[in-house]
Amino acid sequence: MTRPDIATRRVLGACAALMVGALTLTACGGDASAAGEDGKDGKGPATTSAASIVISAEDGSTGASINATGVKVSDGRLTDVKMTVSGSGQAVPGAISADGHTWQPKQQLERGTKYRIAATAKDGDGRTAAANSIFTTVSSANSFIGTYTPDNGTTVGAGMPVSFTFDKSITDRKAVQSHITVASSSGQQVVGHWFGDRRLDFRPQEYWKAGSKVTMRIDLDGVRGANGVYGVQKKTVTFTLGRSQVSTVDVGTQTMTVVRDGRTVKTLPISAGSPQHTTYNGQMVISEKFVQTRMNGSTVGFGGEYDISDVPHAMRLTSSGTFIHGNYWYNKGNPPFGREGTSHGCVGLADVQGAQGDTTAKWFYDNSLVGDVVIVKNSPDKTVAPDNGLNGWNLSWSDWTAGSAA
Repeated sequence: MTRPDIATRRVLGACAALMVGALTLTACGGDASAAGEDGKDGKGPATTSAASIVISAEDGSTGASINATGVKVSDGRLTDVKMTVSGSGQAVPGAISADGHTWQPKQQLERGTKYRIAATAKDGDGRTAAANSIFTTVSSANSFIGTYTPDNGTTVGAGMPVSFTFDKSITDRKAVQSHITVASSSGQQVVGHWFGDRRLDFRPQEYWKAGSKVTMRIDLDGVRGANGVYGVQKKTVTFTLGRSQVSTVDVGTQTMTVVRDGRTVKTLPISAGSPQHTTYNGQMVISEKFVQTRMNGSTVGFGGEYDISDVPHAMRLTSSGTFIHGNYWYNKGNPPFGREGTSHGCVGLADVQGAQGDTTAKWFYDNSLVGDVVIVKNSPDKTVAPDNGLNGWNLSWSDWTAGSAA
């Protein structure tokens, strides 16, 4: 999952609604004893620059944008802009546009930080204008961000929803949802669904069309999420749907049939949950992949029943701990695959320690994408909850759309 990172791509927007006006200052040039300011009395030229500088963050403001703060000039060209962290004097790199009309920082600002901007410009007659502003960017306490999946530029499976998790409770759900748009080149209708007040997922009625491109526009810059809390993200994210792969686990036969683009490519023997620890039924989406990972039963409510430091070829299906993974610790004299369920609820495939070798688990791992669907049927367990992982496909379309706030 994606985590917020000021230096990378997670905190990407700004609280434009809190930019409370613009600072326009001009400075006099020429001789103070010269003619009046407009120069229309015929006694001399105008003494005041026609250049008008606007700093988007007003002097003294405390809710300035972290990436839309900048400088503009009309009737002139910017000649110099210096932005520093107030107090330390650390320079904030920026650039004046080629036409000289605007200046922007080269990267988003820090939240809850005090800055200073000093700007100068000249009009067509060479007269100088200047403007200054000292301001503080929006604080973490007064802003919210959403971590999301999938990441920009990735290729994912046909079941991958867009999923946001917000760091603060959202009460203005309609406002937030309406400022996130998700559209597919396939033309499929995409609808959002809220799971509580911190999670918002988007999906079409059916799985995404193979090969389609999805564009997500996050325009939460300044959007009110709750009382006194505003968004600080503005970004466009795109991802691509790979081939369609849906694998169906039949607990009754302890087999898994892999169907790619409508064609069965392989049927694999598996070992699902034991009668004491059954596997969820339902449609589950691969959300993470690990060549090797540790699985400790105490983290998912099984006490000290197991602690395996190097489970090979593990792919997460639920946030509560259901995986499809390799198993090298099985009884070699009586392999369970294709015969009986022996796991604590996961779906096991034959493997070797170290994740090496030509094994069933390695084949499935190598041929799976994050976003691929694994369906479990004929298990004595219940259907997986739609918010337990990326598993909203277990809701009917009518129930899904009923959870939309837009």
